[in-house]
Amino acid sequence: MKNITILIADDELRIRKLLCEFFIKKYGYRCIEAVDGEDAINIFFSGKYKINLVILDVMMPKYSGWYVLEKIKKSSNVPVVMLTAKAEEDSQLKGFKLGADDYVTKPFSPNILLARCEKLLKGQEDDGKVINYGIIKMDFAAREVYVKDELIQLTPKEFELLKCFIDNKGIALSRDKILNNVWNYDYYGDLRTVDTHVKQLRAKLNEASKYISTVRSIGYKLELKYEKEGINETI
Repeated sequence: MKNITILIADDELRIRKLLCEFFIKKYGYRCIEAVDGEDAINIFFSGKYKINLVILDVMMPKYSGWYVLEKIKKSSNVPVVMLTAKAEEDSQLKGFKLGADDYVTKPFSPNILLARCEKLLKGQEDDGKVINYGIIKMDFAAREVYVKDELIQLTPKEFELLKCFIDNKGIALSRDKILNNVWNYDYYGDLRTVDTHVKQLRAKLNEASKYISTVRSIGYKLELKYEKEGINETI
């Protein structure tokens, strides 16, 4: 993948240099460093760089990672990976509720972090596909979702969650299965993170939220409630 710019915000110089060196040597990505929360916000919103992904430390001077994450997600769908020493489930759930796309705890393997970043970056690729499912339209080139021709603002993770449902339409998916498909790694914390994202997705889909049903003791299933709405898929 070419012309990828990653913003790495961490107050530890050692961590920033390690990640920059790894990403540059491994794939030739461009890395921009931010030394604290204020620096991260200034760089991200400066318009000088087209940031494709943000790696964001939670505990930083001036502004916390939570604050920076919230600012970014209010105006952008750029994927954000939270990097922190905190492994508590409540901390992870807070990050996901604020729009974080992944969560990595220190100490970490650079290869694992890279794999997770690659997953998020792959989701940004223009594959030119448009899927129509009932009153939902997913445009993968523009990374946009419409319900009855009205644009719906989804986070990258909500977009992937909806794609997972459509790819497995009519199939009852367990929370573990959803985590593997959407987050692409074994999650050992509370499965409530799936419920949180499904709740948020339903709220944004408005009338189309009826397509997502809860399957007792299993998880969730996407299915059309009315035959007249039909299914249409185009590439």
